Amino acid sequence: MKKSTRMLDHAMIVLAVVLGVGSVALFAAMGSLSFAQRGWPESGILAWDAALSFVFFLQHSGMVRRRFRARLATVIAPRHQGAVYAIASGVVLTLVVVLWQRSETHLLVLEGAPVWIARGCAVLAVAIFVRSAFVLGSLFDPLGLVPIKAHLRGTSDRPSTFVVKGPYRWVRHPLYSCILVLFWSNPDLTPDRLLFNLLWTAWICVATVLEEADLVADFGDAYRDYRRKVPMLIPWRGRVAV
Repeated sequence: MKKSTRMLDHAMIVLAVVLGVGSVALFAAMGSLSFAQRGWPESGILAWDAALSFVFFLQHSGMVRRRFRARLATVIAPRHQGAVYAIASGVVLTLVVVLWQRSETHLLVLEGAPVWIARGCAVLAVAIFVRSAFVLGSLFDPLGLVPIKAHLRGTSDRPSTFVVKGPYRWVRHPLYSCILVLFWSNPDLTPDRLLFNLLWTAWICVATVLEEADLVADFGDAYRDYRRKVPMLIPWRGRVAV
């Protein structure tokens, strides 16, 4: 393998880790951070924050579509596509956090026992998220590092397999379910936070439907049968035998 190729692979790994992990860390602390506040009126704040949200939605959901990936494959190596996606998402998510305008109006502030209930829900969501990612194993590759590392080792990247165990017997997308719980368990509800919760919840639901179209294309009748038995995001059926 050429030295320049190895250097490029390592650079992609570093950028994906720094921007991917760094942006998610900023996003997780978004409620307690304050950057570039402009002191705009409430209507301006909400319009601006909505625009930022839609920019992220377009980037995040647009780049993962098959048509876009097919075009991207003509200009970059397939093994770099996941990392490029993580890098682009990291840049845009960082901009969302840094440019987000916060409202000083408090619509709802939980106190006492409700605060602890909300925090307990958040902790449980994090635990289930970690468990869900662990179940996926190497298939959980949000930074797109698996194919690059396989190339560096001189091995082939293993094809995706259909995993149905653990939290995936309760809902088809436990990772997204956990993220939604984290959104709505924030104990301090401001107008910008309410806007965030509503827009990002709607986006996750739409993105999940689009993702399932790809999953059906990948796994065919096996996924169709799974979809008939297991709820998408809310475990209203309990644990389902699949």
